[in-house]
Amino acid sequence: MRGLSGWRGRGVAVLLGLLASAALPPLYALPLLLIAIPGLIWRMDATTSWKGAFALGWFFGFGHFLGMIHWVGAALLVDAVRFGWMVPFAVGGLAALLGLFPALALALARPLWRPGWGRVLVMAGAWVFGEWIRTWGLSGFPWAPIGMVWMPFEAMVQGAAWVGVLGLSLLTMVVFGLPALIAEGEDDDKPMARRRLLAGLGLPLGLVGALLAAGTARLAGQDTAQAPLLRVRLVQPAIPQTMKWDRDRMAANLRLYIDMSRAPGLEDVDAVIWGETAVPYALDLIPEIRAALAEATPRAGALITGAPRRTPADEPLQIWNSLFVLDDQGRVSATYDKAHLVPFGEYVPFSDILPLAKITPGAVDFSPGPGLRTLRVGALPAFSPLICYEVIFPGAVVAKEGGTEGERPRWLLNLTNDGWYGRSTGPYQHFQIARLRAVEEGLALVRVANTGISGVFSPFGQTVGAIALGEDAILDVDVPQPLAAPPLFARLGNGLPLGMAAGLCALGLIFGRRHSRFQN
Repeated sequence: MRGLSGWRGRGVAVLLGLLASAALPPLYALPLLLIAIPGLIWRMDATTSWKGAFALGWFFGFGHFLGMIHWVGAALLVDAVRFGWMVPFAVGGLAALLGLFPALALALARPLWRPGWGRVLVMAGAWVFGEWIRTWGLSGFPWAPIGMVWMPFEAMVQGAAWVGVLGLSLLTMVVFGLPALIAEGEDDDKPMARRRLLAGLGLPLGLVGALLAAGTARLAGQDTAQAPLLRVRLVQPAIPQTMKWDRDRMAANLRLYIDMSRAPGLEDVDAVIWGETAVPYALDLIPEIRAALAEATPRAGALITGAPRRTPADEPLQIWNSLFVLDDQGRVSATYDKAHLVPFGEYVPFSDILPLAKITPGAVDFSPGPGLRTLRVGALPAFSPLICYEVIFPGAVVAKEGGTEGERPRWLLNLTNDGWYGRSTGPYQHFQIARLRAVEEGLALVRVANTGISGVFSPFGQTVGAIALGEDAILDVDVPQPLAAPPLFARLGNGLPLGMAAGLCALGLIFGRRHSRFQN
């Protein structure tokens, strides 16, 4: 594998990236990482400059993101007449753009690269720096970091409470990178061969075993006797995206939401929750709609829904993708405007020079809100509202003011509309991403999607209840209490895994130099 060059070498790099993407939700093909990560390390051995490392990282990243975000094409096929032609350009272009982050990571790793097992640490640390840059670079898109390969293992997921998903990514790259050492060297030095075997198999198993034990202990220590924080009704009508904004069906769609919300048991919940833009009207400007929504609101409770918000007719037109909280009289108690908008979905960047229309309905770009907030409304426990992919940003789902004791939100609420992505891998990945935020923040997370997957996670990332993708149903579910104290990651944020990544890079360089001296 080291000796491949030219297009064969690049093709292998793309294939390795594709294999790595198959280990992410919903496939979880973890054994493929035993090929992908060692293969990447061996290909890195063949590079001689930062330019070669950059190219390797880009081709690997292109394959990795192509396998990860191919579901983006499904959004363009909702209106295939207008946007279908863009599918190969959007999917391929986005994969090419995101490939710059692993390319940068490997370019940074190249000056630290030395023979021996220290280079595994360098690779892990550099990769995590690349993932961190992806959280904010090019407007930010930290979708499905490599640390998400552990999501099927509840005890392993607990690591996010201490070091966040970036810390899990660091573990992943070390655990699946160390087996690269087993196949190295063809000498008769039995002690050296034993050391390679120990490093390549023993260390990964030990690291996984240690986190499994710690995570199991954390789960065993949870208090399951607490009364619930509140009880909510999640409403998922599974209206296809092609029908959601059909003017002839909008009134019927809204009526469906109301009728589903009024099912028996409404009086027993504190809040009814609908998904992103569930109400297709400018809710703040139409009192008749608000009055109708009172039918779907529990007495002395609240209805929380997504809807567009716009300026009055006598003001310059602005539109926001918003969350509304209404009381049982149909009065608006609070609003939140989405702050982190989706490029090309909700606005067109560089619209002065790009002759493109945004994918969502309407000719006017959405305006961003002022930022994260903690909403305190009536008897509802304070919560942090997040719309759509605002939930994908580790360490950035709670307002800064929420970091002090007494002001911290008591739960997280994510309204989304994954109907754009049909039955692709996208909704499954989005659901698991939200689960990580619950563990990182030590807060229960309620997620409502128009077509699924809707559900509630405990502060330990356990699924309390869920409605499957594409299923039309309601779910009455208790929301667990928050943890008594914020987890370590909630207090320190991404600085902790980044410090660990820097430490591994330094250790890798030290071990690499020692290995070189030993060899000489």
